[in-house]
Amino acid sequence: MRAHQIMTRNVITVTPETSVAAAASKMLQNRISGMPVLDRNGRLAGIVSEGDFLRRSEIGTQHRRSHWLQFLIGPGKTATEFVRERGRKVGDIMTPDPLTVSEDASLDDIVQLMEKNNVKRLPVMLCGKVVGIVTRTNILQAVASLAKEIPDPTADDDHIRDRVLRAIEQNDWRPLGLQVAARNGVVHLHGMILDERTRQAAIVAAENVAGVKSVHDHLSWVDAQSGLYLNSQEDEVALTRAAS
Repeated sequence: MRAHQIMTRNVITVTPETSVAAAASKMLQNRISGMPVLDRNGRLAGIVSEGDFLRRSEIGTQHRRSHWLQFLIGPGKTATEFVRERGRKVGDIMTPDPLTVSEDASLDDIVQLMEKNNVKRLPVMLCGKVVGIVTRTNILQAVASLAKEIPDPTADDDHIRDRVLRAIEQNDWRPLGLQVAARNGVVHLHGMILDERTRQAAIVAAENVAGVKSVHDHLSWVDAQSGLYLNSQEDEVALTRAAS
């Protein structure tokens, strides 16, 4: 499997000028743990993740060290920490020059890169532009698909996947974080919905794509106010059977 077969497209991004508060809200609203940071020309400038929000002065979690320890660490490091803990913009807290992969990177290469560098997400690049992102969740979904003994995707499956993505994403009711897997004409829909009525709409849109034999629903429903999270009925049945 390759990066373009499992990656999340239509990546949610921010700019270096985005406020830290706005970036945190965006991540919470979209239930994601990290985002690429793009400059004004659309080039990848960095990446911001949950870990960048852990040491913040607003919540009292900034580093506290004695004067002698600060002396040993040196003014350069303490100055860097000061910016990350009190900076008001994403550019102050992001990780610059993040690791990336190409669309044709193999799953094995992606996993090795993640393990070696202890990262959870890798932007996918094409001609210097971010065209997707591969996260540990994407890899988990790939493992789940293979566990269902679905054969490896063919070139036709790639075309089906792209057509299903376009058919769904052109609508204002499209699921959040939509991901589509296609194996031998069998389509699996992953993502989050805020209204149950959009579930059937997404399934119907996929069923109407030429070459699709059947559609499996893995769309999770999320209550925007309470954060209540429910698996699809199909996944709940599968989990019950696995537990029995």
